Amino acid sequence: MTTSIDSNIVVALWWESDPLNREAARMLAHARRNGGMVVSAPAYAELAGDPNRNETALLQFFAETGILIEWNFEEEIWREAGRAYRGYVRRRRSSSNAAPRRILADFLIGAHAFIRGYALLTLDRRLYAAAFPKLKIISS
Repeated sequence: MTTSIDSNIVVALWWESDPLNREAARMLAHARRNGGMVVSAPAYAELAGDPNRNETALLQFFAETGILIEWNFEEEIWREAGRAYRGYVRRRRSSSNAAPRRILADFLIGAHAFIRGYALLTLDRRLYAAAFPKLKIISS
C-alpha cells in the first residue's frame, strides 16, 4: 500500500532533539517496508518553508528516503478538502465557539491521501480521524 507522509513526520525526522524523532523514524521505516511512499504538494510546500533547509536539501532528503512528490491534485481532492475543512469549522465553532485555527494545507494533505486510497502517516491522528473518518491513518 502507498503511504502519504505528513509534513510533521519529516520535521520530527530532521530534528534529532525532537521527542518524536525516534518514533517518526520507526514509523517511516515501517511505511517503507510496506510499499511506496509519497508526499503531497501541500506537505512539500510546508517543508520548503523551513528556514533551516533549502530546496536542494529537501529534494535530496526525498531522494534518499525514496519518497516521491505528487504535485498534481485533481478536482475531487480539492472538493474533499473543502468539505473536510467545512466540517472542521463547524465542529470547532460548536464545541468552543472559537474561530478555526488549522490551515487548509492539513485538509489538502488528508484529502489527497483519502481520494488516492493511500494510508496517511502522521503524528496528528486526532485531526485527520475527525476530518476523514474513512482514511487509513498510521500514527503513534
